[in-house]
Amino acid sequence: MDKYRIDSHKLIYHIPRVNDWIAGKLVYPIYTEIATSGTCNHRCTYCALDYMEYQHRFLDTKILKERLSEMARLGVKSVMYAGEGEPLLHKDIGEIVLHTKNAGIDVAFTTNGVVFVPKLMRQTLHAITWIKVSINGATRETYAKIHRTGADDFDRVIKNIGEAVKFKKENNLECAIGMQMILLPENWHEAALLAETAKNLGVNYLVVKPYSQHSFSHTTAYKDFRYSEHIGLGETLRQFNTKDFQVIFREHTMKKWDDGKRNYERCLALPFWSYIDAGGNVWGCSAYLGDERFLYGSIYQNTFQEIWEGEQRKKSMQWVGADLDTSQCRVNCRMDEINRYLWELKHPSGHVNFI
Repeated sequence: MDKYRIDSHKLIYHIPRVNDWIAGKLVYPIYTEIATSGTCNHRCTYCALDYMEYQHRFLDTKILKERLSEMARLGVKSVMYAGEGEPLLHKDIGEIVLHTKNAGIDVAFTTNGVVFVPKLMRQTLHAITWIKVSINGATRETYAKIHRTGADDFDRVIKNIGEAVKFKKENNLECAIGMQMILLPENWHEAALLAETAKNLGVNYLVVKPYSQHSFSHTTAYKDFRYSEHIGLGETLRQFNTKDFQVIFREHTMKKWDDGKRNYERCLALPFWSYIDAGGNVWGCSAYLGDERFLYGSIYQNTFQEIWEGEQRKKSMQWVGADLDTSQCRVNCRMDEINRYLWELKHPSGHVNFI
């Protein structure tokens, strides 16, 4: 069982805010993804945001900290630092993490882990709810080929993960340390080896997930890759599971990628999350960065409250509600499961009172 609900969603734990949304009230996001850095030290073959061109830009620390404190007061509960670049490349990332946590917001990271060195790890790990390291090969050669970096980075990442696990155990920290592999034609044969490596490192979990084609991405090499012939891999990987370690094989999401069908006609999830890019722009959807119909404003020009309650966001939400064709959206977008849930709430099937 996926105890973290990675292959599902967690909006079911936020019923009061969902009820406010159903009642037509303004709701603030529960979760925000923030790109502290626009640049990246890897050039992964599958990168969905390659079209953002890895711009050398970083969020202003002072402004970001002011907005984070405000967002906490408005009801934002979690921030994942990830985005179009490598978030740990921001020179003040340790300071930002501690401020986020002290403001009352849960902190998470998706990172390639190369610069999660012991000094930064010891400074921040106690303040992080979870950190997931993207590692798309179990050997130096495959890793270097997919991440398009030097093979030595593989050794650095493995060492950093091991140091983090050791520090966590020595200090009895609650942070969940995970690894993630996007299953591709080049690496599927190494999934079991990576599971063994992850288990031996002592991490909490390894996620094995499908690729999802981004509409704007320059990368199209995997757009026709299908997972039906690899579904059986899940049974092999689950044999590594123990009470302390789990392989989360995202079979449900893989089947959706192959099937491509949705049960919803409109995107309903946008009120519950937001995305802030490395230039300080607030977006309604990370799959449409650069499309100004999804642009709400800039944290450099306005407060988060002004942006969230502003006319620009209202116009965007009206357009999404009336005109956005979700059949053209990215399959398995980050909000897909939430959209399925909300659509069913708005369009219940028969006999719902017979629970």
